[in-house]
Amino acid sequence: MSEINLQSYMSDAIRRIMAKAYRNILSNPLQAKAVWRLQQTFQRSEKRRAIVKDKEGVEVPPFLICSIATTCNLHCKGCYARANGIAADGDRSGANGSQADGQETQKATLSPDQWKAIFEEAASLGINFALLAGGEPMMRRDILERVAEVEDMIFPIFTNGTLIGPSYIEFLKRHVNMIPVISIEGLERSTDERRGKGMYQRAMLSMEMLQDAKLFFGTSITVTTENFDLVTSDTFVDNLHERGCKIIFYVEYVPTEPGTEHLAFGDAEIARMEAVQLHQLECYKDMIILSFPGDEKFMGGCLAAGRGFFHIGPDGSAEPCPFSPFSDSSVIELGIKGALASPLFRKLREVHLVGGEHTGGCALFEHREEVEAMLQSVKS
Repeated sequence: MSEINLQSYMSDAIRRIMAKAYRNILSNPLQAKAVWRLQQTFQRSEKRRAIVKDKEGVEVPPFLICSIATTCNLHCKGCYARANGIAADGDRSGANGSQADGQETQKATLSPDQWKAIFEEAASLGINFALLAGGEPMMRRDILERVAEVEDMIFPIFTNGTLIGPSYIEFLKRHVNMIPVISIEGLERSTDERRGKGMYQRAMLSMEMLQDAKLFFGTSITVTTENFDLVTSDTFVDNLHERGCKIIFYVEYVPTEPGTEHLAFGDAEIARMEAVQLHQLECYKDMIILSFPGDEKFMGGCLAAGRGFFHIGPDGSAEPCPFSPFSDSSVIELGIKGALASPLFRKLREVHLVGGEHTGGCALFEHREEVEAMLQSVKS
């Protein structure tokens, strides 16, 4: 798929998502007004991205993935954030965002004002969405409060849901551009096995509170060879729909933990996931259902390294993808446009590790040794 067709495809997808979101919240006048305004903003954003490409030769992606938190209150099995050194226990940053004395060496974290500045630049370039992850992003209420002020963007918050209560419900009512996406693994047994005892019921309680408040929310499900049949079944999706869930993110499992390779998709699961997606899009017209990275196959290959998105680490490092935590640039030092032009990102696009032939799965994770070698070559 050509870059021009890719941008058109992704812009069309954003329009469809926003149209579904608008239809889903017509009963909430405040949310409906905000989404209608965002629809108009996003139409202008397409033009902004086109102008930047024409004038400066920079292909601006429509969304970002950002790890804003380095702490988490859970220890989920196979957590890529812990495996990649993003998340750990305790607060590792001082008041100014630098590493606190006497604590383990790990990435520093940006301040709320720094994150807001990043998203203000993103909005000015025509970037519509920033998916907020961690760690547990709701542990950084200070960051969420600040970035919510960037009203021209939508922020899906990928959360375990344990911190959602009356205070966060009021926050979400005030900032309808902040969309909670609660992570589960399936039903109670599988969710508690990976996330800890009682976590499924806690997630369901959070969904109940969000539904009672008439807030727009979704769920994120890590799909493996073991839970595939359950989490893609009509019965399972119907249950989420009845609970008020309007978005489902299927995230195909990436084996960051040794010994779990059997949980990752093979060719058979990839083909079945494609069929499931087509079925669900036909049957659940009022829901937004996405698959990552499976949807990339229809977009001409991996979208990482700025082709469709890139990942910003908690310290501002620009990385191709959360599953490929390699960086030769910082958005704090270079800004988003500078990061998009980084030697590593350019090299990944040139050799077609992103945007090349895509049969499914995580292309950069599968070729991580090559990516790491490229990083060393561009740094030398």
